[in-house]
Order: sequence, then structure tokens, then C-alpha cells
Amino acid sequence: MTWQFTLTGLLIGSIVGLTGMGGGSLMTPILVILFGFKPTYAVGTDIVHGAIFKSFGAIRHRRLGTVHARLTVWMFLGSGPLSLAGVGVATVIKHHYGGSAQNIESYAVGGALVAGGIGFLAKTFIKRGIKPSDAPFLLSRRDKVLAVIIGAVFGFVVGLTSVGSGTFFGLVMVLVYPLTMPKIVGTDIFHAAALLWVAGVGHMVAGNVDYHATAWLLTGSIPGVLISSRFTVRLPDVILRVALGTILVLSGLKLLNVPEAQWILLGGLIALGVGLATYGVVAWRARPRLQTASG
Repeated sequence: MTWQFTLTGLLIGSIVGLTGMGGGSLMTPILVILFGFKPTYAVGTDIVHGAIFKSFGAIRHRRLGTVHARLTVWMFLGSGPLSLAGVGVATVIKHHYGGSAQNIESYAVGGALVAGGIGFLAKTFIKRGIKPSDAPFLLSRRDKVLAVIIGAVFGFVVGLTSVGSGTFFGLVMVLVYPLTMPKIVGTDIFHAAALLWVAGVGHMVAGNVDYHATAWLLTGSIPGVLISSRFTVRLPDVILRVALGTILVLSGLKLLNVPEAQWILLGGLIALGVGLATYGVVAWRARPRLQTASG
């Protein structure tokens, strides 16, 4: 099984390139639900893939000057160590709970996916918590303490479940810090890359990574993000965020073994697909009329 991983990587890379959103959050449920990975190995493989993959985006944003380096450092002081604690908890669960370990990890990932999906949807409808400004943002003592706490809490979640590196941090920064959206996106991606490298090394040491799958996922995701980021035609952010948030919630419900979860997931994905297809047809039919009118 190789081309299937490459195609999956291409899908994830294209989503990130077109939207700038954390499409990597979709990787763990895809590996578990579609490829039959045990949750522990899905988490480790997702994190290592994300570390390599997001490094490309981090370098790009650093060159564009959209990274708040000091905020990244303070968040990383909390997220780096606590992500390793999350990896440690996952490893303890795997070694001490035997056959039930994967069920425990599945519930942890499912819960994180539901929370992440809700967070994704919240980012759609919560425009700002603090008024953004282009002025230089100097961190106060309170800002630094908050950054460490934010990093510690969500770093642990990322290390344990792989979910949240591109969802929770961005949402909280929108609510807490007066940064413009380009700075939030750049800081989020740069911090996520550093965090995932730490957690990824932890999962490598723990033996939770499928390197064959990681390599083939990268053969699709890296070209996907580089190619798709060149396109200027994009769906409205609200549609993309609602779509991805819905997928995360549905995938989480599936992993939580909610009654009739498979039918809920199938029905939700069908409805989502029909909605996106309908929007695409309407937009495609409207485009020639706009061109004719302008001509």
C-alpha cells in the first residue's frame, strides 16, 4: 500500500496550501478509520509527518516576516516539555494496559478531535477577542505567563493525540493577543513545526512511528502544499472552516464509538460533499457571466 498514502498526503497538502489551515488534524482519523492503523501508531506517524511537512511552511512564514519569534519561544517553553509528557502517557498506556490500550488512546484521540472540530468552528464565527494591530507587540509578564500556560496545556494534548497543533493555539491567540491574522497564522505554523519535532522524536524513541507510511505521505503532501499554494482561487474561509470542523467532529464521534457513529459519519460526509459540490457548480456557472459582464 503506497499510492494510497501518497494520494492522502496530496489531499492534506492541498488543503493546507489552499486554505492555510491545519489540514494535518485530519491525518490521524484518516489513518485510523481508512487505513486501519492502531491509534497509537496513527498519532506517532501523524506527528512525525507533520513535523517535516510544517517545517516547509514555517520557513516560508519566517522569510515573509509573519512570525512573532518571542511569542513562539514562550509558548514553546510550555509546549515542548509537556508534549513529551503527553508522549510518555501514551507510551505508558500502550505498555501497561495491553489490549485495552488502543481503546483508551482511541477515546483520547476521539475526544480531542471533537474538541478540535468545535474549536475550528469557533474560529469561523469568533472574529476577534482582542483588537489586532500592526504595531510591534511587546510581551508583558502577563503575556509571557499566558503563553507558557497555553503551550503547556495544548502541548500535552498534541503529544498524546496529535490533534491541536494547528487548531487550539491559533484559536487562543486570536482571543488573547493583538496580532494580525497573518502574524497569528505564521506564529502558529512556526510554533507547530517546533512542537511537532519535539513530540515526533519522543514518538520515534517510543517506537510509535510507521516510517514507510510517513515517507509515502510526504511524497504527496510536500508537492501538494507547494503546488496548491500558488493558486489564487480559493473557497471562502467560512465554508472551508465549517467543512473541516464538521469532518473533525464526525471523525471524533466515530472514534468515541457513539451509537450508530458509522452512519452519522457517512451521512455527514455525504451532506458535506453535496454541499461543497453544489457550491462549486454554482460558482462555476456564475463565473462566465461575471466575465461577460465585465467585458
